[in-house]
Amino acid sequence: MNIHPTAIIDSTAQLADDVIVGAYTIIGANVEIGAGSHIGPHVVINGTSKIGRNNRIFQFASVGEDCQDKKYKGEHTFLEIGDNNVIRENCTIHRGTTQDHSITRIGSNNLFMVNTHIAHDCIVGNDCIFANNAGLAGHVKVGNSVIVGGNTGVHQFCQIGDYAMTGGASLVLKDIPAYVMVFGNPAQATGMNFEGMRRRGWSSETIGLLKRAYKIVYRQGLTLEVAIQQIEQDILPSCPEASFFIDSLKSSTRGITR
Repeated sequence: MNIHPTAIIDSTAQLADDVIVGAYTIIGANVEIGAGSHIGPHVVINGTSKIGRNNRIFQFASVGEDCQDKKYKGEHTFLEIGDNNVIRENCTIHRGTTQDHSITRIGSNNLFMVNTHIAHDCIVGNDCIFANNAGLAGHVKVGNSVIVGGNTGVHQFCQIGDYAMTGGASLVLKDIPAYVMVFGNPAQATGMNFEGMRRRGWSSETIGLLKRAYKIVYRQGLTLEVAIQQIEQDILPSCPEASFFIDSLKSSTRGITR
């Protein structure tokens, strides 16, 4: 391990042999950090937090701290972070609460830009990008390959489906279905992330079918139940990717962003 002499590491923390820890960083009790990870200077990591392999945490980040929920009374709660994440300056990621499942969980290959906040009990998937000053309130669920624009705020208990995207400075008060782009205060749906699909090499046929699915939900004035049935009947057989859209519509508990 390459640990700066000014760093403070609790005796119960478990760090892989090649972990780098910068100056004046504090790593508390019951923290685990996997191989290849680089923890910068002036970082605070508290536990119980399990951080995977090849993560990079920049200066002044606070990871695994007690949450800001007034119901929290010091219960034993957890944070779990996967592999290959980049957590930039001043990010804050809090542990869970016993009012939910006691854990905040983050997947792999995510980028959290400067000053991102991930509150208690949030679940974040893989390959997501959070731009500067994006913030998730408690109990938010974010899927895979989601882009959260700078200065976006997401209300507690909202869900954001796979491949969705929020424009900068959006206020998200309801669930965002998979693939859907939203923007504004309050956020409103503006279409699907078709450019992101093209960049991933998706076929024009798939993109066209997903565009039809979007219009069924957002343009035809149907109830959500009827719209889902139509997508399952007319589009899903030829477009497996529509299953993400359908699943996110069915799992919505706060109503979808319109």
